[in-house]
Amino acid sequence: MRIRQTIQMLALCATLSMIACVELHAQQKPNILWITSEDNGVSWVSSYGGTNAQTPNIDQLAADGFRYRYCFDNAAVCAPTRSCWITGMYGISNGTQPMRSRNEIPHDRIPYYPDLLRKAGYHTSNPGKTDYNIGGRNDYDAWDVGKGKGTTYGWKKREADQPFFAVVNIGDSHESRAHGDNENTRNDPAAMKLFSYHPDLPEIRKTYAKYADAVENMDKKVGQCLAELEKDGLTDSTIVIYNSDHGGVLARSKRFCYSSGIHCPLVVRIPETLKHLYPANEPGAVIDRLVSFVDMPRTWLSLAGAKIPDTFQGTVFLGEGIEEEPAYHLAFRERADERLDCVRVIRDKRYAYHKNYMPYAPAGQHLAYLWKAEATRAWEQHHREGKTDVITGRFFEPRVSEEFFDNEKDFDNVHNLIEADEHQERIAELKNVLRQRQLELYDSGLLPEQMRVRRAKENGLMIYDMVRDEKLYPLATYLDAADLALARDKSNLDTFVGNLSHDDEGLRWWGIVGLHLLEQEAASATAAFETALSDDAHEIRMMAAWTLVNLGQPDQAIACLDDLLFGKCDNEDMLHNVLEWMGKPGLPLVKKYIENDGNRQGRYGIGILGRIAELNGW
Repeated sequence: MRIRQTIQMLALCATLSMIACVELHAQQKPNILWITSEDNGVSWVSSYGGTNAQTPNIDQLAADGFRYRYCFDNAAVCAPTRSCWITGMYGISNGTQPMRSRNEIPHDRIPYYPDLLRKAGYHTSNPGKTDYNIGGRNDYDAWDVGKGKGTTYGWKKREADQPFFAVVNIGDSHESRAHGDNENTRNDPAAMKLFSYHPDLPEIRKTYAKYADAVENMDKKVGQCLAELEKDGLTDSTIVIYNSDHGGVLARSKRFCYSSGIHCPLVVRIPETLKHLYPANEPGAVIDRLVSFVDMPRTWLSLAGAKIPDTFQGTVFLGEGIEEEPAYHLAFRERADERLDCVRVIRDKRYAYHKNYMPYAPAGQHLAYLWKAEATRAWEQHHREGKTDVITGRFFEPRVSEEFFDNEKDFDNVHNLIEADEHQERIAELKNVLRQRQLELYDSGLLPEQMRVRRAKENGLMIYDMVRDEKLYPLATYLDAADLALARDKSNLDTFVGNLSHDDEGLRWWGIVGLHLLEQEAASATAAFETALSDDAHEIRMMAAWTLVNLGQPDQAIACLDDLLFGKCDNEDMLHNVLEWMGKPGLPLVKKYIENDGNRQGRYGIGILGRIAELNGW
């Protein structure tokens, strides 16, 4: 009897000890290590089914932790993505979505997440990449350890026993690693599995193989980072998160909101000492929850027990503060370097609705940095020679206004189902959700980039505040006007013409876009176009001129573009884009510009007009 009582007492003590241990761990602040890699989507990670590269360290992390099946970037390119991460806000909501725009935000009202972690007692480090695309604040001043202040592994600089949040960014998989000589790769070009939109060319296969080498180099760095954590005795107290910063890297992935551009790996390893934070019963599980990048900073604050401000727009996806899973993911694209575009995507785990607000611009516009890869140049030349088909050539052609994809059956997003009868109910649902999200977030992209910059400046405001003033930025009205323009319905012609005389240049903009998209059906509006050639907004002049040229009435149009090219122009980026989109009719102006010692270079190489000159041998 006494033996039985002793055993029961020992069991009770063990149970109480275990409970106390769990409670103690629940009260402790976990260390958090966030490993990011650049430019590789799920197709380049072997635990996600990728076959071109082998990623044993990431795969082992997934086996020891939890692999998220549905994780998506919001911006498809680095700087706007990192703007989202540091603020916990969508770039379109605060005006930081165009690449390298560095528009200011109200820093007194929008904290960075490391600010809040530091207040919660954390040591924070990010000695690698920031690139937040935000003006008015140094990118590194939110961190205890930033660039040039020490080691790759910033946790080594903390005080004894201080909890840490450390970012380790790995650049070995960056797009630049696919540039240059593609010979003598470790991976066999013949073994590469190509996306269906890429033609099977030797240059493309070699670039794939070179990038596969780069991804494997990145994976080794992941292993080295985890080994350093283990060496420092921190594995059992540290949550490890691994994800890429967006998709990539071959043309039509990075910068584009197709699955190859935004569907990213996300792996979370949680030590057993913190098992109360597990998202599933046991490590090794695959998690089906939908995660957007905007959710990450909110989640890191929640895991750390830090205060989460009202400005953060994501959802906590992990830990004791987990919130209800969102049904949809929102992605966006605007200017990337010298090339203009405007796309919005709303999707669930399977289906995606894309709205192209600038469908007259091909997705595959020449972009100096993207064209540094041999694969891109070879693909374009293949198309110029007339050798591409309806799938491999579409990248270089103007787009339709709307696209709808079944990502389960068509990860490559090459079969547009926007007209499919069986999907109309879901398409209508996603279109409605997109509109509501745009209104909730104060989507700042319904005006051309420089038009919105000018309007904010004229009113002494940042874009963030300007778009929240309905009198200055009537977003619902702009959304309606854009929908009419993108519908390409001749019955709206009179509305478009009427909008060209509206006091609001935003409505005039969508009026001219609507007329442009009607093509020859807009011929009866010649008088309105001619008036628009002297519009106060230079963007409207450019579009009116281009439309008149397309209608076979070039004289006044070309004179207008000449004045803008050689005189004052409020939006030089758009002017250069329009001259390239025009094709042959714009060549005399470009030649004149080049002969007058016009600048051929852009940020990353030959500029738009320099490229036209190059193709024509000027």
